[in-house]
Amino acid sequence: MDRKELFRNAAGHFRTITRHKLTVMDLCFKVGLVKQGLLHDLSKYSPVEFKTGILYYQGDRSPNAKEKREKGYSDAWLHHKGRNRHHFEYWMDLSYNEGEQVYGAKMPLRYVLEMVCDRVAACKVYHGENYRDRDALDYFNLRRDVVESVLHPETAELMVRLLTMLAERGEKKTLAYMRWLLRHPQIYEAEKEGSNPFKDPKRQ
Repeated sequence: MDRKELFRNAAGHFRTITRHKLTVMDLCFKVGLVKQGLLHDLSKYSPVEFKTGILYYQGDRSPNAKEKREKGYSDAWLHHKGRNRHHFEYWMDLSYNEGEQVYGAKMPLRYVLEMVCDRVAACKVYHGENYRDRDALDYFNLRRDVVESVLHPETAELMVRLLTMLAERGEKKTLAYMRWLLRHPQIYEAEKEGSNPFKDPKRQ
C-alpha cells in the first residue's frame, strides 16, 4: 500500500467513524443517553483500532471483518469489544453452570439501548440513501440463531423487540419508547430467577 492510498484510507476511515459517532450521538441524545452518546466509540480513534481502519478500509462495511477474514482474528475488535459496554460480547464469560460453556450476562438497560442506537447508526452510515428502518433487524436476522444462543434471554428479547418496533412502527415511536424505558428501568432490570449464572441455587 503506497503513501497516497494510506492517506486516502485514513481520511475515508476517519470520515466513516466520525459520521457513525455523530449519528449514534444524535440517537442517544433523543433517548436520553447524553453521556454515553458523547463517549460512544472513542476507542476507534486509538492507534490499534485506527491502524486497522486504515489497512483494511472498505468504506461500506467494517474493516474489522476484513481483518478477521485475513488473520483469523482482529486486533482492533479485541481491543474495541473489551472497552465498549454496548457490545454484547463485552458481557460474555465462561459459565460455572454444569453443561453450559459460555453465557451472556444480562446487559444493563442503558447499554442495551446504546447497542440498538449503534446498530441503527451503522446501517444508516453504510447504507446511505438506501437505508430503511428495517435494515438493523434484517442484519440481526442474518445470524440471529448464533447471537441469541449467547445473548442473555432477556437482553435478546428486548433487543429484538426494539428492532422489530423500529421496522414496523418507525424511528420516532421507537426512540420515544426507548426514552420511556430509560425512565422506567425496573421493567427490564428486575432480576428474574435464573438470570444470574453465579446464583445457581444448585451451587449455594
